[in-house]
Amino acid sequence: MKQKIQKITPNLWFNTEAEEAANFYTSIFKNSAISKITRYGNERHELSGMTEGKVMTVKFQLEGQEFTALNGGPKFRFNEAISFIVNCENQEEIDYYWEKLCEGGDMKAQACGWLKDQFGVSWQIVPADLSEMISSHDSEKTERVMKALLQMEKKIDLNTLKKAFEG
Repeated sequence: MKQKIQKITPNLWFNTEAEEAANFYTSIFKNSAISKITRYGNERHELSGMTEGKVMTVKFQLEGQEFTALNGGPKFRFNEAISFIVNCENQEEIDYYWEKLCEGGDMKAQACGWLKDQFGVSWQIVPADLSEMISSHDSEKTERVMKALLQMEKKIDLNTLKKAFEG
């Protein structure tokens, strides 16, 4: 039986760290696993600079979401234009994902719940109900939440946001 293919799969271009990154991410998120590793063969693109036998792609899942990591060489790097949002149910989850994903990352790239991990990938560690808070029909609540959020230099404090929302 053919496995159902996910319609859209994020492809993450690494220099040579695809397998290391996939191992790192699957160690952090529950319901996660590496499903397939392919290696460069005799035929390969000169852009990568990879030799035969080196890891080419790693297919992995995080919380059921499929990803592909590619060792494509140093030509392209990550930037903040793309980030992954981790919706957290409580402060304990926010603290857990923040601590794990920050490990070895760029400490200068942390603001208002955003961080950059050790591979240069950007993440947003946010409360699951943040979207509702900042899109409330009550503009006063929304303004208070945004003001509180923008004052948070690094990790989000859920209790502070809830207090701001409630007034």
